[in-house]
Amino acid sequence: MPGRCSVKSAVLRGAEAIPVDVEIAVTSGLPAFNVVGMVDAAVQESRERVRVALKTAGFAMPGDRVLVNLAPSSIRKAGSGFDFAIAVGLLVATGQINPEFVRDALFVGELSLEGVVRPIKGMLAYALCARDLGYALSCSIDADDVVPIEGLRQKGVHSLADLREGRFLPIGTPQVPLCESPLDYKEVSGNEVAKRALQIAAAGSHGLLMMGPPGSGKTMLAARLPTILPPLDEDEILQVALIHSIAGENVSKVLEGQRPFRAPHHSATAPGLIGGGSPVRPGEMSLAHLGILFLDELPEFKAGVLQQMRQPLEQGYVNISRADGNVTFPSRFMFIAASNPCPCGYYGDPDRECTCTAKQVNDYQNRIGGPLMDRIDLHIDVKRIPPGDVLNPEGGTTSEALREGVMLGREYASWRKSQEGELHTTQDVIASCHLNEDDTRFFERMARANRMSGRSIVRTLSVARTVADIAQRKHVCKEDLCEALAFRIRDGVG
Repeated sequence: MPGRCSVKSAVLRGAEAIPVDVEIAVTSGLPAFNVVGMVDAAVQESRERVRVALKTAGFAMPGDRVLVNLAPSSIRKAGSGFDFAIAVGLLVATGQINPEFVRDALFVGELSLEGVVRPIKGMLAYALCARDLGYALSCSIDADDVVPIEGLRQKGVHSLADLREGRFLPIGTPQVPLCESPLDYKEVSGNEVAKRALQIAAAGSHGLLMMGPPGSGKTMLAARLPTILPPLDEDEILQVALIHSIAGENVSKVLEGQRPFRAPHHSATAPGLIGGGSPVRPGEMSLAHLGILFLDELPEFKAGVLQQMRQPLEQGYVNISRADGNVTFPSRFMFIAASNPCPCGYYGDPDRECTCTAKQVNDYQNRIGGPLMDRIDLHIDVKRIPPGDVLNPEGGTTSEALREGVMLGREYASWRKSQEGELHTTQDVIASCHLNEDDTRFFERMARANRMSGRSIVRTLSVARTVADIAQRKHVCKEDLCEALAFRIRDGVG
């Protein structure tokens, strides 16, 4: 039963899905089933899945020669997401279902041997692709990362058997996350200076390095940072959910507006942190987009991995080069890091003697690298809390109080930028501070005395600008500069 059909599908390429035409030709000749169009092994294996799934669902597999072409052939096709489109195309080409079912629809999904349509990674990217094309998205009803998108029509399918009557169902809703005990900064005794630094970092999306001995509370402070950040807005939710969907991560918390908090282990590889692999997958830096990337025990990360972070920190995106083209993932995040001051952890601790030599201390801190340190806006020392404060906490600054300052700073900065414009260049940052002559001379003396680089000067001014925003001041004053310098120039352990 010769016939032809073309069905629309798509393939993931970085942070987007690219349309692919699945062309089916059933012709007379010796029985064969071939798939062409620069496909990988997973796509080739779809022949056997489709063959068995069609028979199980009660359809007939044509005994003629079948050729499937995935166009354009210049793009590499990977994964099992073409199963559904190939099966639907075969059914239309052989006259077993109504051709109207495939009109203006994009089909994505893997098939089980029982004919059940399964969701695959990146369903949200496919949904956006279908919307942009003006097509309906047809996929598994269990695709829980397809969020309601304005202008997107949905045609959920449980199994191939549903196509016999053209029975389409709503696509599944995201899973409800498990309840978690809320964190709060009031649980962290003391460390008020560190809390202030984290408030400034949250208000201006600045990077922060905490250095201190074991047990000083560095990890506790970092883990509670999401509690003082504003929730994601609707546009940001879609951006973050898209990255998590492509990586196969649960998106339920993102859909509630929670900013991502990623804390990879120090054994993470470059592809795991930056992104990569085959097919290319987003790394932790992209999964932290519009959220927080926390690297605990920073010097324990491989030096080569850390140095690859420099460019994404500056640009806000990761660009991965491959032989068949470049792949780009967004990666605008708050970089929070924690480190011991030395291998034993007690250099600079007044209560416990350090057993490391001066060379060991220098070598350990130099593992981070000067270029990366220069890109971190705030550097603070975190001291161990006295036992009395731990056993009898008096209730320090709460997350609610810190969040108020963060929201004030962000709102004032948004208003200021609407009047003066965004800060794109070094001159924009300097001009936004509105420094008078005395404060300019003071800051110049401090920068010269501490041998600050040009990048360090600009980043310190940016922190001072954030401090003034929290206080809702248009002009950055000497007090703001001093606080920014105090958080830039560490004292005691470095």
